[in-house]
Amino acid sequence: MSNGTNFNLEERTFLFAQSVRSYCKKVTHNIINIQDIKQAVRSSGSVSANYIEANEALSKADFIYRLKVCRKEAKETKLWLNLIDIEDKKDLEPTKLLLVSEANQLMLIFNAIIKKSQ
Repeated sequence: MSNGTNFNLEERTFLFAQSVRSYCKKVTHNIINIQDIKQAVRSSGSVSANYIEANEALSKADFIYRLKVCRKEAKETKLWLNLIDIEDKKDLEPTKLLLVSEANQLMLIFNAIIKKSQ
């Protein structure tokens, strides 16, 4: 189930997880944000990890399942990014919007691959 585009999406999901981590380092680590930051870091990394797993799938069903997990984790990442409070650092808003947009784009990509694969 591997082709040239898989590597690009592997790289894209890796860069997404890396960007979320970079963003989370910049936000204020207060009592409210700490859990949301942890969740955003976990779910963004899970998008990438599960996409790697999908590319190593042993069956079509396993491939589709892993992609559904990727889609779910991207959706969760969007939630956590939106919950992180950046009221004290308004300059982070453009970065947040880019990350939320990327999470949404990844969801759409995974959805298209799932539909095509079924």
